[in-house]
Amino acid sequence: MFHVFAALAEFIRELIVSGTREGLAATRARGKVGGRPGVVNADIIRAARDMLPDPEHSITSIARLLGVSPGTLYNHIPDLQELRADRVPAQLEGGIR
Repeated sequence: MFHVFAALAEFIRELIVSGTREGLAATRARGKVGGRPGVVNADIIRAARDMLPDPEHSITSIARLLGVSPGTLYNHIPDLQELRADRVPAQLEGGIR
């Protein structure tokens, strides 16, 4: 008896999955795109790249100025660590030899 119920539940699940896939395909065919809208555009990335070499701006402050999270900057600027590493901290410029 449990085997019959399990088979029926599996069949209903397959119907739900196929109906969902068909509905999503039909929606895409009409030009709609699902999901959450993105917050990052080329202007935000360009502004972040321009501010990164400046030692006065931390990644957190840059993200706050641009209205995004620091994680968003890390996700959309793959070479962010290298851009930050290339700059010399102000404390080291004239003091240590």
